Amino acid sequence: MTTFASVRIVTDDVDRLTAFYEHVTGLTATRPAPVFAELRTSAGTLAISSGQLTDSLYGEGVVRAVANHGLFLEFHVPDVDAEFARLADLEFVQHPTTMPWGNRSVLLRDPDGNLVNLFAPATHADPHD
Repeated sequence: MTTFASVRIVTDDVDRLTAFYEHVTGLTATRPAPVFAELRTSAGTLAISSGQLTDSLYGEGVVRAVANHGLFLEFHVPDVDAEFARLADLEFVQHPTTMPWGNRSVLLRDPDGNLVNLFAPATHADPHD
């Protein structure tokens, strides 16, 4: 059986991006090396690594930092509106909105421009149960 383990973001500034995700999630990252960080959640791990690291391991140009334009990182939160208020100093793309499929959602960008969706079911039924 295959088990989903993690998503990794490649960046030119591991410290800055790690601090952003620590702020958004309230988690503390583990840093096994200065060029790598992990934020572990109950659903999987968000890994952050340096573009210099990926170039040396996989070959130059195989992975490009800050080149993603088709990915949402999504975090299930207890209260979208409370998170919007708590994170008011960040760059939001969309204010809290109830989506046609029943989730309340707020969309923001991380320092590298990746989209981050904080959502909660707007109905009593939780799609993650």
